[in-house]
Amino acid sequence: MVKTVVVSAQGFVLGLALAGTAAPMQAQTADLPSNPSPNPSSASNPYYGSVTVQPATDGVLKLSLDEAVHRGLETNLGLKGTEQNEKTLRGDELEALQLFLPTITVTGGTSVHEYNLAAFGFGPGFLGKIGKLFPGQNFSGLSFITKADVTTGQINYEQTLFSGQVIDGYKAVRAAQKSAYFGKESARGEVVQQVATAYFAIIADQSEVENAKALMDADKVLLDQAHQKHEAGTVANLDELRARVQFQQQQQIVVSNENKREKAEILLKREIGIAPGQKIELTDPAPYNELTARTPEDLRAEAYQNRQDYQNLQAQEQEARMVLGARKAERYPSLSFKGNYGVTGVTGSAYHGTLSAIGTLTFPIFKEGTIRGDSEVAKAQLTGVNQQLGDLRGKIDQQVRAALLDVQSSHQLVEVARSNVDLASRALSDETDRFNAGLDDTLPLVQAQATLASAQSNLVESLYQFNLAKLGLARSAGVIELQYRTYLGR
Repeated sequence: MVKTVVVSAQGFVLGLALAGTAAPMQAQTADLPSNPSPNPSSASNPYYGSVTVQPATDGVLKLSLDEAVHRGLETNLGLKGTEQNEKTLRGDELEALQLFLPTITVTGGTSVHEYNLAAFGFGPGFLGKIGKLFPGQNFSGLSFITKADVTTGQINYEQTLFSGQVIDGYKAVRAAQKSAYFGKESARGEVVQQVATAYFAIIADQSEVENAKALMDADKVLLDQAHQKHEAGTVANLDELRARVQFQQQQQIVVSNENKREKAEILLKREIGIAPGQKIELTDPAPYNELTARTPEDLRAEAYQNRQDYQNLQAQEQEARMVLGARKAERYPSLSFKGNYGVTGVTGSAYHGTLSAIGTLTFPIFKEGTIRGDSEVAKAQLTGVNQQLGDLRGKIDQQVRAALLDVQSSHQLVEVARSNVDLASRALSDETDRFNAGLDDTLPLVQAQATLASAQSNLVESLYQFNLAKLGLARSAGVIELQYRTYLGR
């Protein structure tokens, strides 16, 4: 019995505890692409999928950023996977705990027995010999086939009193379950960042659509004016052709931008459990807010305290230590106890109590090859986890500094983009006045419109990247789920 307990505990430690924590940790350390692939799916990344909770309706669903994040945390497929992994290891922890607790079972039943007395030596010859001892008794009619109904009832008790392997094995499973918890928390941060990224991508695409439509309306006015002037004979046909080409090109841009926005909406809906056919309306505009000045040292200290992947790896390091302890404890003796109490008797007659109590003390005599081999494997695993911890400390420092630089540079790009839009708007206004006054033809006007369109597009992209940079900084500090509103300035 003791050997079976040890194997079971180590099975949890090596097979379930270590393997169950690798996937959640990867979620925190993975870097999200700012521009996802054209057709992302849950086959390539489970965070692009979700559990759709209700079918599409005819109405329009108004969706704030907080609501989108909440829906993502409730339905995102990647997060659901880590939650199930945590529940699995929680079940393993409870099963490992049972190795310390007594196992009590109750058994009972009635059995029918038929015996051939002749087969046990009570044949006619034997009865003839003992018949002489009982004068006047006739055994000739005695049947050598007899039956008996036996009823039994029993309570069994079994418990491991001490086992170093079982103790360290249970601690390892506890560490694995704790690691799975941090893996789940890390996945929640992944969901927040990915949902917010998809949300802002739609806002950016919608801004592109609105800018393109505004330029298309302006091009339509210019086309009408050029047509009227051409009909009046005041401008050449070339000016009208230029205006018409510009208008049609802008129509193409509008169609392309609308298609891009619709696909971005489908991606967001897939991530947060909304049916792809459901119409949605985003209610939060793209925020613009300057962050309070932070130093890399402060952010790094905050990350060491809050990063779930760092805590995950620390739990794995504790788990590896317990595994090594369990391997070394194979040299220690183990003590167990089992016993039972019950009653047994022939049905209809008196019953008699039965009792057994067995204490087992097991000493390993010669298992040095196995013990040393197991210990070397456990030491290698512990060394590997410690090396990963050292690398992760450096990686956190690197990610914090890089995210801080991204925030600073993207903020400067926003300021430059705003200035460019102002300058391009003034240039277009001046050129429009010159065109209406007949001082210039359509070519300078078209060029001024293109300059403004480029400036507006750069501003939209700069705002988008600035918000993504702030989300990345919150993620690198390990506080994205609780403080993403603060970082975005909501």
